[in-house]
Amino acid sequence: MIDRIDVKLLNLLQRGGPRPAAELGEAVGLSPSACHRRIRAMEAAGIITGYTARLNPESIGLGLDVFVDISLTSQSEEALTAFESAVKSFDEILECQLLSGAADYRLRVAARNVADFDRLHRHCLSRLPGVAAMHSAFTLRTIKAFEGYPIPKADSGH
Repeated sequence: MIDRIDVKLLNLLQRGGPRPAAELGEAVGLSPSACHRRIRAMEAAGIITGYTARLNPESIGLGLDVFVDISLTSQSEEALTAFESAVKSFDEILECQLLSGAADYRLRVAARNVADFDRLHRHCLSRLPGVAAMHSAFTLRTIKAFEGYPIPKADSGH
């Protein structure tokens, strides 16, 4: 169970990335060593699974985000496994979720522009096994970007 200090630490780490334990400890009212121990304990417990840097996609030449809904010809375990394995081999596919509803999967793809997405469609997406249909939607503008999960407030007794 996480307490209110853990909640504060997790929010700081999600939105600001890793920082020195002294800085984090000061923000939550702990010594650097106590802060460091709490973070290591949350890593060991699997609450914190890693650290990454958030990049501005346009600054690295990826100005187009595309969401692609995929329907497969079969939902057999073999078909799902083959599709999921193939998806993992393409770096341009940023995310892949198995869905309930009309489509089987939703992919998030990064491309430089529409012509680059056409290339990805022809040489990547069209080669994925078992695809019956694809429907693409381009991001026009991001209104709210993912900055981390909402962390439930800890019990006030902790």
